[in-house]
Amino acid sequence: MTVTHPSFGAMDPDRIIIFDTTLRDGEQSPGFSMNLEEKLRMAEALAELGADVLEAGFPIASIGDFESVRSIAQRFAKDGPVVCGLARTAPGDIARAAEAIRPAARGRIHTFVSTSPLHMRVKLRMEPEAVLELVTASVTAARNATDDVEWSAEDGTRTEIDFLCRCVEAAIRAGATTINIPDTVGYAVPEDMHRIFTTVRERVPGADRVILSTHNHNDLGLAVANTLAAIRAGVRQVECTINGIGERAGNASLEEIVMALRTRHDAVPVKNGVKTPSILRTSRLLATITGFDVQPNKAIVGRNAFAHESGIHQDGVLKDASTYEIMTPESVGWSNSSLVLGKHSGRAAFRDKLKALGYELGDNALNDAFKRFKDLADKKKVVYDEDVVALVDDEVVRGSGNDRIRLTGLSVSTGMHTRPIASIALEVDGAVREGVAGGDGGVDATFNALRQAFPHDVNLKLYAVQNVTGGTDAQARVTVRLEEGGKLVDGQGADIDTIVASARAYVHALNKLLVKRERTAPAEVSAA
Repeated sequence: MTVTHPSFGAMDPDRIIIFDTTLRDGEQSPGFSMNLEEKLRMAEALAELGADVLEAGFPIASIGDFESVRSIAQRFAKDGPVVCGLARTAPGDIARAAEAIRPAARGRIHTFVSTSPLHMRVKLRMEPEAVLELVTASVTAARNATDDVEWSAEDGTRTEIDFLCRCVEAAIRAGATTINIPDTVGYAVPEDMHRIFTTVRERVPGADRVILSTHNHNDLGLAVANTLAAIRAGVRQVECTINGIGERAGNASLEEIVMALRTRHDAVPVKNGVKTPSILRTSRLLATITGFDVQPNKAIVGRNAFAHESGIHQDGVLKDASTYEIMTPESVGWSNSSLVLGKHSGRAAFRDKLKALGYELGDNALNDAFKRFKDLADKKKVVYDEDVVALVDDEVVRGSGNDRIRLTGLSVSTGMHTRPIASIALEVDGAVREGVAGGDGGVDATFNALRQAFPHDVNLKLYAVQNVTGGTDAQARVTVRLEEGGKLVDGQGADIDTIVASARAYVHALNKLLVKRERTAPAEVSAA
């Protein structure tokens, strides 16, 4: 049966809606906070990728979240993605979400309530009948604000099936147009997902007139498998994130779902609107913004995803790549081009290379990137694609122009049998700050000098260095994780000098921590 949806019209039975929650569920994971400019940049990349729905934030959570959702809602025309705001059942939550999405050409309110016996007893302290009343009241309020309303049964996969069906029926009767049954804690196995959605489709009146949605967490490593099982049971919306980021072990990974559907169309014959050659670029953008790289063996976007070291594998790939590669690297955005440019390359060649790598920069951003490229080319014998990506991501794409703290100078003296000394210059809210300090090494001295220039008390939880390419002149990409009062942030920096890259990463993390300090947790929802 064809479903007619307020945002998507008459939908083909085999069409899958890609609901991306990178900006909401993904951003809630420790260390992954984004400022407004970073969220806007990520939203634009997700729209270009072909995501159908962007869950842009939780408007009641903070002023920053509200502004993010509203700004993203203003960004797209009717041919862009649906912009969604999350809300609990409280009237204030729903009103705030409605206000945030009001500028959207196509907006959605996503409201939820816990339905499992454990959550109702411990978290809500409510009886099932009272929860049912909340379902009706919250969906009705949301529907009065917008035609596109999604309702979710939090901890749905641990909910008693009879009660789950009653809740779904109540939500449909109240006007929900999408019904989401999430595996909130990553407890389910694929057989559970197929059984739950099949039962809902068979038993709930009106289930054939709405979009059924699945949202799976990866605590047991089954998020993508559970998503595919749900699709085979009739689900037509999948909720996912770039790089699989999210609470605890993360969410179902967008890139893995999309490429599984493309590669195994014989097993799961559905279609979606994602432009797969943009996957890698979007993944790298998120990694740069959050300061958190994907692991090398990550499916689709890890740097080893299409690497072959075994002699047997290499022999097979040289004869026919399909012997060991079930998809082409180019299909998800990898390039076989190795060398790119040198110190004699001009601006036009540089712009062409950026375009080939998936970057479209304005004149000012292009000038900044080109200047840093020429500086890099003077230092390196060969500049590779990976060097250009790291350079642009670090200096331009991260949008450091809006950071409160900027690194403006660094000098380090170090060597054998001498105590390293670092001198650093910062610009903090427009004012110049300087610091000089020693340390147990060049990096330690730099971080000590930074703390002197900008006094703060945080714990350094992670310091990791990765080379962008091979060779002693390779750029270093450094990740720094800071902790303050239980809040975690990751920062990333790249430079041909490892100590400079370290300072960039630390400053990036500090700027994110300043943003996170402004966030406040929403008040607990009451039973009333």
